[in-house]
Amino acid sequence: MSYPQQGQGQYYQQQVHQGGHAPVHQQQQAPVAVGAGSNMKRRNPVGAWLGLPLITFGIYGLVWFYKVHSELHAYDRRIGDSSVNALLSMLFGAVTLGIWPLVVFVKLGGRIAAAQRAAGLPASCSGGIGFLLGIFGFGVLYYQIQLNKVVDRYGATPPGQQVSLVA
Repeated sequence: MSYPQQGQGQYYQQQVHQGGHAPVHQQQQAPVAVGAGSNMKRRNPVGAWLGLPLITFGIYGLVWFYKVHSELHAYDRRIGDSSVNALLSMLFGAVTLGIWPLVVFVKLGGRIAAAQRAAGLPASCSGGIGFLLGIFGFGVLYYQIQLNKVVDRYGATPPGQQVSLVA
């Protein structure tokens, strides 16, 4: 540790008190955890998109939609718990001529992007792209690939185990 030489101490203190910045050597550090949440389950994107919905006559699509919303909330509590709302939008969306399910489906892209930011990843998920791909039947595939990026960020951490959030 070096001390200021005679006569330099007062100038140094005046600069700090007057809003000047003290000469500080900073190092790049790893992101600091700002919270914690439960890790999500890694799913096979093709299985979630095509395989299981075909085998279960579409019921797995509803289960997937509910579970994804529920896991996103458990992962980051700042992401609202809209799992029941998501399921109801799919079950009773015909009442609103399909508008309510579309809105919830687009919002899912924003929730996934928020989870990516919380994991310290760049937010690459887009509700608009999810909507456009959803028109052609590829929305679940796209969203599951984006969700798996968050899960892969934590390596071999099992689902439900506590993980740190960095943003």
